[in-house]
Amino acid sequence: MTRSYSFTFRIALGSAAVLACAASATLAWGPEITQEVQNPTPGSAAAAPRFKPLPPPSLNFYGSAGLIDMPSSEMLADGTYAVGYSWFGGQSRYNITFQALPWLSASFRYNGIRNLNLFGFDTYYDRGFDVRARLWREGRYRPEVTMGLQDFAGTGVYAAEYFVATKRFQTPALSRRSGPGTLKVSAGLGWGRLGSYGAIGNIGGKRPTFVGGSTGGELSYDQWFRGDFAPFGGIEWQPNERLSLKAEYSSDAYITETQVSDVFERKSALNFGLEYQYSDRTRLGAYYLYGSEIGFSAQFQLNPRQPIAPVVVPAAQPVVPRSIWAKTQAHWGQGWSQSQSQKTIYRDQVAEQLKKDGLILEAIDLQGTVAEVRFRNPRYRSTTQAMGRVARVMANYLPASVETLRVTPVQGGIGVSTLEVRRSDLEALEFDPEASAALVAVAGLSEARPLAQDALHSDELYPAFSFSTGPYTRPSYFDPSRPFRIDVGVDLKASYAPAPGWILAGTLRQRLAGNTAQGRASNSVLPHVRTDISSYAQYGTTLENLFVGRTWKPGHNLYARANIGLFETMFGGVSGEVLWKPVNSRLALGVEGNYVIQRDYDQRFSFRDYKTFTGHASAYYELGGGYLMQVDAGRYLAGDYGATLSLDRTFANGWSVGGFFTLTNVSAADFGEGSFDKGFRFRIPVGWLLGKPSRNNFGMTIRPIQRDGGQRVYVPGRLYGEIREAHRASLVDQKARIWE
Repeated sequence: MTRSYSFTFRIALGSAAVLACAASATLAWGPEITQEVQNPTPGSAAAAPRFKPLPPPSLNFYGSAGLIDMPSSEMLADGTYAVGYSWFGGQSRYNITFQALPWLSASFRYNGIRNLNLFGFDTYYDRGFDVRARLWREGRYRPEVTMGLQDFAGTGVYAAEYFVATKRFQTPALSRRSGPGTLKVSAGLGWGRLGSYGAIGNIGGKRPTFVGGSTGGELSYDQWFRGDFAPFGGIEWQPNERLSLKAEYSSDAYITETQVSDVFERKSALNFGLEYQYSDRTRLGAYYLYGSEIGFSAQFQLNPRQPIAPVVVPAAQPVVPRSIWAKTQAHWGQGWSQSQSQKTIYRDQVAEQLKKDGLILEAIDLQGTVAEVRFRNPRYRSTTQAMGRVARVMANYLPASVETLRVTPVQGGIGVSTLEVRRSDLEALEFDPEASAALVAVAGLSEARPLAQDALHSDELYPAFSFSTGPYTRPSYFDPSRPFRIDVGVDLKASYAPAPGWILAGTLRQRLAGNTAQGRASNSVLPHVRTDISSYAQYGTTLENLFVGRTWKPGHNLYARANIGLFETMFGGVSGEVLWKPVNSRLALGVEGNYVIQRDYDQRFSFRDYKTFTGHASAYYELGGGYLMQVDAGRYLAGDYGATLSLDRTFANGWSVGGFFTLTNVSAADFGEGSFDKGFRFRIPVGWLLGKPSRNNFGMTIRPIQRDGGQRVYVPGRLYGEIREAHRASLVDQKARIWE
């Protein structure tokens, strides 16, 4: 549990005066204090530190914070990623929710309704998106209020809108050992599905009813908060940190399931439930719903700030003051800078110390009072942390005359930035209480200069050969006949780097098991650039990719990449990219062009007849707080023209969650189911799971439906992600880690 102690104590110690003044005023409102501890805000009262995390708000059957089938106004802790499954009355719902901001959450849901008897399927599958925004926080007498849009961009089978308010109260402890309980009272007004039972009014006249079989995917804003509206509400009592008892009044008549079809029988508007917080992340529930049905749910919540295994890293070397260094190290006269042999000794010492830290010395330039180290970072998720360790090695193992330290991380054989810091500042600030901010103020960050011709390169780095083996998975989602398919197997990867900036790499793939090959055949009217996935899954041994690539710096603030070969499962060809990215700017601009040929289904060296040019102009902007917005405009694989808007949030430990959508000149009818391309993606760092420093991660991109419109080719080594990590915005966001 130590993962949360440091954070909590810092809040408590920094807020001691607030706690002392507010204790009597907030004691009777314990549940409210609990919420503020999870999401502290400036000026708000906070409870004393707790050694055990408080249970997060539970999710309803739609994957949003709520009661059972109805919503509440609660928000999850900022950054929480929640996965849930619920079932009752022949209906299954798979939910994914992300708390994008303290006041904003978004959910994706995949539903299965058995025996709907409307569209010729034994089980009718449907996808939907929800979004919720908190209008104001809970106060001492004021409830928290949230507005929600449910299934606002799907087919509309679960479409609804609502306002809901929740107030929390403290209840007496059941025993001396247990703390006080929590009572949550929620009430709201709903439209659409949530206005179909017990309506008390109408806005805008009759609302269109659900019509199955549509392509979905378009915003039904003309229906929002229109038609009948009805009240709903309920209570949740948490006698302790593990148990929750729930009761609610539902305003959903389930017309499609009980009147248009015969999925289940609705006898009552009352629902009851019992939930158990099995662990800090897992919650289980059982319910009696609508007077006739038994249901259950399982919820799993992950917060990037609470790693499963805290990352344990060997302590960094303390900075050795030069007064001590001069007494403990062999003394070289001022003429050392003219001695190649002495420079070589320093290079080898620095390389050995960096190796102990898991870093690789690329080159070192020693010029009397100035030294520059270029290094590769295969170990640490944080480039700031790696640069801090390099700076301390330089301070501890270079001659006392060296005052200016330049630290240059290398990606793809090129230096991407240079941190310049005075050695005396490192010595003076190491134990300063404001060391991180102070070092940012006195250090400089600039574009990496061309490496001096007389710099010493590390021995035996090039040519370099490496290979690895590991498992792979290839999922396929939302086939109407089977919602989830997957292939699994083994990848053999190899790469050869003959010189800095050059790479020859390939992946041999062996499929061992799976059912993607049994997926439905494509019905797309566009060129089949993605929807023939089942045809590509028919073969056991395939060549996933094989390419030659080069990266270099063609000019000031410019980076370039070129690739030729087999890029991915479906396409190979020639690709080029140029990126403009000043080190100290949040803005970056890029352009990419690709001439590609579609690969044959066996994924060897043969090709199909389809050839096309695809390319995009891109703009990237770092919004702060880990948010990155990206816009790509150009020509896609199917020959369509349009643009993609992406928004991703990356946490300091490498967690990343984001979403995107693409609009092109392909009509909704030609695009097919879903109307336009959209989806969300996430990436989880391996170190967050295993507790060991690592730059590896795993993740996936999930689309409600994979179609051919708005698709890009997957090219290895795109520039922006690697370059951004070593530029100002990312480094400053993690400035405290320079001392780790």
